[in-house]
This record gives sequence, structure tokens and C-alpha cells, in this order.
Amino acid sequence: MIKVAILTLSDKGSRGEREDASGPAIEQLMPTIRAEVVHSEMLPDEKAQIKRKLLSLCRKEDLILTTGCSGVYPRDVTPDATKEVIQYEIPGIAEAMRAEGLKKTPYAMISRAVAGVRGRTLIINLPGSPKAVRENLAVILPVLSHIIEKIKGSTEDCGRR
Repeated sequence: MIKVAILTLSDKGSRGEREDASGPAIEQLMPTIRAEVVHSEMLPDEKAQIKRKLLSLCRKEDLILTTGCSGVYPRDVTPDATKEVIQYEIPGIAEAMRAEGLKKTPYAMISRAVAGVRGRTLIINLPGSPKAVRENLAVILPVLSHIIEKIKGSTEDCGRR
């Protein structure tokens, strides 16, 4: 079972001015990859706070999915915090999400989402809208279990799947 943490990044949400719908959208899709959400939290768009939480969760969880705060608005700092936490990037994940998103909206090109690894934890930035979360996850869900197996040290050949 894959242990998942969901971090929703939203100034308005963290102040109780907006209800989060993207975190629950993520949670609904996790059983399709035999994943269990063991942590879910909302934080304001504060880079230092996001970075601290990511570092803390990397010690325990297999997968951290962030939602929100990944565009070009001045307070969209999730990709910056993520880059400071990860040890290496897996650019194909974010590239695939943007490519698929561009089929639906030109706004997908302004996503600064990042995906990468720290230790044995995969971190992926998702957009903030529930619709975009579902669309982005549809692209990457088929490979997430495989990626996490590899991060944890599986030596099974990729071509054998």
C-alpha cells in the first residue's frame, strides 16, 4: 500500500475563506493505485512553511501530492519550495501533465509544476482546481506505482510490465 500525503496550498483556504475541493478530488482517486491517504493538510502560500512540511513528510510517506500555488502569481511558491527539497527532478511527469493539459486549455503552459524525489519519497505539484487535478492525475496515475517501486529500490525490469 502506497502511503500518500496531500498538501493543499491556499492563502484563502488556510484562512477559512474558501473550501478545498482539490484535496478531496485527489483522495477519491488514490484507491485506483492501491494508495492510502495518511495525511492531509492545508497551508498558506508561504515558501518556508511549505518547505518544512515537505521535509517532514518525506521522512514518512511514499508520495506527496501538492495542490495549488503552482502558477505564475507572485505567491505561487510551491514549485520553488519543492525544488529546494527534492534531490532530483523527474521532469517527464510535469511535462506529461502540461502536454495533456494543453489539449484542453492554453493556460496549462503557465503551470510551473515540479515532480521529483527526496530519499524514497516522490513529490508532485498539481494545479489547484479539482477539474485540473483530476485531468493531471489521469495522465500520471498509470505510472505512479511503478515509479514508487523504483524509488524504493525495485530491480524488476521496466520492460517486463
